[in-house]
Amino acid sequence: MSLPDEGTAMAEGAGTPTHNLLLDMLPNGERTKLVTRMHRRAITPHDMLHAPGQPQREVYFPVNGVISLMTPLEDGTAIETATIGREGMVGVHAFLGGGPLGNAQAMSQVPGEMLFLGVDTFRAMVEGDGKLRTVMLAYTQVLFAQIAQAVACNGAHEIQQPGAKWLLETHGRVEGDQFLLTQEFLADMLGVTRPSVSVAAHTLQAARLITYRRGRIAVLDRQGLEEASCECYAVVRQEYDRLMSV
Repeated sequence: MSLPDEGTAMAEGAGTPTHNLLLDMLPNGERTKLVTRMHRRAITPHDMLHAPGQPQREVYFPVNGVISLMTPLEDGTAIETATIGREGMVGVHAFLGGGPLGNAQAMSQVPGEMLFLGVDTFRAMVEGDGKLRTVMLAYTQVLFAQIAQAVACNGAHEIQQPGAKWLLETHGRVEGDQFLLTQEFLADMLGVTRPSVSVAAHTLQAARLITYRRGRIAVLDRQGLEEASCECYAVVRQEYDRLMSV
C-alpha cells in the first residue's frame, strides 16, 4: 500500500472500511466525514508520537502495527503501560480534555500504518451529534482496564507468560504471522533484562510456538501461545468485547 503525502487528506468513499476497529464502528456517513479530514502515516519503530510535558497536537488511529504507551523513569528507562493497535487509538488524553501530557509518552513500536488528525478537529467531531463520543467513552474504559491488568500481570507473573501475552496482542495487530522486534526493545517494554527475554523466547521457540531470528518473530502456533500465556490476555480481550458492544 502506497503512502500519500501527509499534507493530503484521505479520500475514502462511503462504506469503505479503514481497518481501524474504532473508526469502523461509526455509521458510514460519520466515518466518511471523519476520515476525509485524516492523513495517513507509516508507523516507524522508535518514533516519538507524544513526549512528556508536550502539548498534544494529533491523535492516531492505527490500521496495523503497534504503538506503546510508556512511563519514563529518572534513570532513563521507560516502562510500557499499554499497547495499541488497530483495535484502538492514541490520544485518549485529548478526548478527556487534558492539556499538555504529564509523565507519559507514546512511541511507535512495530511497523505498520496509522491514520491521524489534529486534536482540535478531533474534539470538534467528538462534540458533534454522531456516535464517535459513545465509541470513545467505551474505548477509554477499555484502555484503563488494559493498564490495570498490565500492572497486575507484570507484578504477579513470570516473564514467559507476559511475553506470550505480548506476542499474542502484537500478532493480532499486524498483517500476517511475522513481525519485526528486537529482544532489547521487548525487554525495555516489559521492564525486564534482555537475558530474561532471551530465555523466554528460547522456551517458546523450543515448544515450537514461535521462531525468532535476527529481530524477526514468526508465530507458528497461536493456540499453543494462548495456552502458554497468563489469563491476562483473555481478560483484556473479553473486556474489549464487552465494553465495545456499543
